[in-house]
Amino acid sequence: MIGTVFRTSDVPEADRFDYWQELVGRTRSSALISEHAADFWAQQRLMQLGPMTVSQMSFRPTRYWRTPKMVRQADPELYHLTLLTDGGLTLEHAGQEAAFTPRDLHLADSSQAYDVRSADDRHGGVVTGMAVDFPKALLPLPPHRVRELLGRRLPGEVGVGALLADFLEGLNRQVGTLQPADAPRLGTVVIDLMSAWFAQLLDAETLLTPESRGRVTVERVQEFIRRHLDDPDLTPPVIAAAHNISLSYLHRVFQQQAGGETVAAWIRRRRLENAHRDLANPSLQGTPIHTIAARWGYQRPSDFTRAFRAAYGMSPREHRHQALSWGK
Repeated sequence: MIGTVFRTSDVPEADRFDYWQELVGRTRSSALISEHAADFWAQQRLMQLGPMTVSQMSFRPTRYWRTPKMVRQADPELYHLTLLTDGGLTLEHAGQEAAFTPRDLHLADSSQAYDVRSADDRHGGVVTGMAVDFPKALLPLPPHRVRELLGRRLPGEVGVGALLADFLEGLNRQVGTLQPADAPRLGTVVIDLMSAWFAQLLDAETLLTPESRGRVTVERVQEFIRRHLDDPDLTPPVIAAAHNISLSYLHRVFQQQAGGETVAAWIRRRRLENAHRDLANPSLQGTPIHTIAARWGYQRPSDFTRAFRAAYGMSPREHRHQALSWGK
């Protein structure tokens, strides 16, 4: 596993707020204050992905601020990206003040002071979000351009911003299945998605390397495929047109980033994996096999049976019977 969980409930009640301040300070020195310090609750799941740290944080309303003096005393030269998933925050940073609601993101710079406050502390609700701390040198964009993004509300509902938000939330959901060997590659995906999104927001995409643009293109293509697996007309030409890229470029970058697997093979494998899972699901045992096949883009039962047998060495019916028998 690549994740470690820290909970304030693991220490005596009188020490919990100080414990949380020490945990936060491991990545960036901040002063903390909370009306709930006497009965504080928070938890953090920390994932180290190469040189970057990704964490999921939940805490009772708290104010965090970093003063110019703190910056002078210690500056780790990090950018800090936050994705808010529940609750509300207000941020003052780099001459900007903005309010944030769930699915908003914001970027902060450890070299500048900031003040983050829970938007509504009256009811003691919990604030939850994902955070990414990473060295500034990893971002392939000029610092003077990145400053244009600091403290702004960056909506994570559409485009590459949504892809980044979904990827971060997916990391948190799947952390129990991830291995240390996965960490560097996952860190590369995060930095590529951030770089592509920031460059898009700044109209500076020409500053990205071809390799970075290629990796982001493949991430976008794979997410598009996952959302359209039920479409029997999902083909490489359709995918290329949807992303405004040539078919030859799609094939080239996909095979480069997917270990040599073709677009068509990746679609076929995802469809069969989903059908394989559904056929073994007891709650779907009354659903006809041809209906499950159609759900994943196979309109002809014979095509599905042939592909399934080639992949798993048995027919869909045999797999369902075997899986449901073992589950009894």
